[in-house]
Amino acid sequence: MKKLALFLVAAVIGYFYQESVAQTAKDPRSDEQVIRISAKRFEFEPSEITVKKGVPVTLELISADRHHGFKLSAFQLRADVRPGDVEKVRFVPDRTGTFTFLCDVFCGDGHDEMSGTLTVIE
Repeated sequence: MKKLALFLVAAVIGYFYQESVAQTAKDPRSDEQVIRISAKRFEFEPSEITVKKGVPVTLELISADRHHGFKLSAFQLRADVRPGDVEKVRFVPDRTGTFTFLCDVFCGDGHDEMSGTLTVIE
């Protein structure tokens, strides 16, 4: 009987722990900024983004047409952006300034112009 009681207690604790972890994974921090960026034929939309230093940021990257890349060297961020997928990149800006992001996968004749800016403010 003791073994059964211990098993049930362990199962209940495991269940509540799992639910707690799952809930935490679903709910971003209340101060987290989520920004959706669309990559399409030689442009990012939006191409200018402003965030706050120290506030977590999740970039949700989508492609409207073909395989693109996303590179923000100042924060060592890189992602492949493919049609039909949402690529999530999370980081916490640790310094202020204006930083360039760009497409690093050749996507056609206008590829060299495909860039944007991330401004981090206090």
